[in-house]
Amino acid sequence: MEPRIATVSQINGYVKKILDSNIILNNVWIKGEISNFKAHYSGHLYITLKDDKSVLKAVMFRSAARELRFKPEDGMKVLARGRISCYEAGGVYQLYIEEMKPDGVGELYIAYEQLRRALEEEGLFDSAHKKPIPKYPERVGVITAPTGAAVRDIINVISRRYPYAEIILYPSLVQGAEAAPNITAGIEYFNKEKLVDTMIVGRGGGSIEDLWAFNEEMVARAIYKSEIPIISAVGHETDFTIADFVADMRAPTPSAAAELSVPSQSELRNGLENCNMRMRRDLERILSLLRARLDRMTMESPKPMIDDSRVRLDYLVKDMIQMQQKGFAARKEKLSNCAAKLNALSPLAVMSRGYAIAMKEDGEIIKSARSLRKGTRFKLKLVNGERRCIVE
Repeated sequence: MEPRIATVSQINGYVKKILDSNIILNNVWIKGEISNFKAHYSGHLYITLKDDKSVLKAVMFRSAARELRFKPEDGMKVLARGRISCYEAGGVYQLYIEEMKPDGVGELYIAYEQLRRALEEEGLFDSAHKKPIPKYPERVGVITAPTGAAVRDIINVISRRYPYAEIILYPSLVQGAEAAPNITAGIEYFNKEKLVDTMIVGRGGGSIEDLWAFNEEMVARAIYKSEIPIISAVGHETDFTIADFVADMRAPTPSAAAELSVPSQSELRNGLENCNMRMRRDLERILSLLRARLDRMTMESPKPMIDDSRVRLDYLVKDMIQMQQKGFAARKEKLSNCAAKLNALSPLAVMSRGYAIAMKEDGEIIKSARSLRKGTRFKLKLVNGERRCIVE
């Protein structure tokens, strides 16, 4: 009897049918540690799950990977749910993951920590980027739910503390899948329209799931890019979100944010009254000093002051004359020195010692006797006149 011979594809297909028909392997939870994590450009995730004895290849397609709240990393312990099947072309069996969550720590907490570290390394939390909150805003923008305690608290506190500021509400979802896009749109709207001087972005307290919109990356980047200062007011005093770290100022509650956004009119009034009192005291003191000075001037005779001025004038005139005389003497001496130097260089001074200058009739000086021929007429210039001569 001849043996039955099967192809590789037939064997792999047969194994796949066996695995796919197994009810237990069609929906199984597996606990393991991630290694060899690779994110494909298509959006699929390829990982290896391992424990201290074995490894299991796994893949998570893009449709399932989009639902992850955290980013898988090598070394992370996870619980993965899916089905075991055979990849026929490669001849290996693997886990096709449909759901995955961290083992021991909530996935939202891990996602929060991962984004917080990434944005901190990028510099979004640096104090150098924080903008100062205006002291006397004319308009305050509020991005929160239009109903609820948060918006009522903000309106009540601002109206009581500083009724001169106008409150502009941008109604937004603050919980759920659409909350982050709504909050981002509100921040971008106020920046585009230049409607307000300060923004308050927040909501009341809640669980990490309730506050998750304020941990979204799009909200964090919108706050960072905002040209208008933003006060983050999310949750209660013990709650911190990514928005709190990026905002220009963090308030523990919406009510506290309202207090930080505007000054207190009673404090301003007291400050103005104190300034008014100090100005009045300073003015009275200056007037008192001026009156005393005027009284002294009216009581004193001007004659001593005039006499002193005359004496100072005499000294000034004397000093001026002396300076002029010194200047004339110096110039006279300089002129004498120049005249002596000029006389020493003058040809007349040389001629006075018995020398003469022989010149042709056109005035050219005769420097050599060889240039004179018999019959040549020339002039002989002496110190006290000149004579015409002829060469014999």
